[in-house]
Amino acid sequence: MSQQEIQIILTRLSEKLLAGRHKIITAESCTGGLIAAQITAIAGSSRWFDRGVITYSNQSKTDLLGVDQKLIRDYGAVSEPVAQAMAQGALASCQVADYALAVTGIAGPDGGTTEKPVGTIWFGWALRGVNNEIDSVVRHKQFQGGRRQIQWQTVAHALSGLLEILQKQ
Repeated sequence: MSQQEIQIILTRLSEKLLAGRHKIITAESCTGGLIAAQITAIAGSSRWFDRGVITYSNQSKTDLLGVDQKLIRDYGAVSEPVAQAMAQGALASCQVADYALAVTGIAGPDGGTTEKPVGTIWFGWALRGVNNEIDSVVRHKQFQGGRRQIQWQTVAHALSGLLEILQKQ
């Protein structure tokens, strides 16, 4: 997906968030703040974007998002339970946000294994529901390409996934 297509997604996302008077938070590992950078490049995004958290290390996932170290130890940082915990922890840490998106993965060129090759990405999206309960959606994608290509594909999928969730609301 091109940067132009990402901008189209961001335009639609901002319209939906503004219409609903909603705010979001991001929790990023393998993208290192690239999602937040794309969002904040848009003038006026402060009306719908509250903050971004970069949790590149396992310890930062625990310290900043409350991800249980046992989840990381048992499943690895790049896993469904960790992506879900990251999204839920981000939303729980930010009382003004209504939605969170989280990404954790292996952008490469090294770090991959047979079970989790380079390009393995887990996405988590969380939303504040009735009585302040937090619901979440988690997905896995396997991307191809070099490090930057994988990171950009991750940005696009994370944002389009959030837009998809908003459109169902």
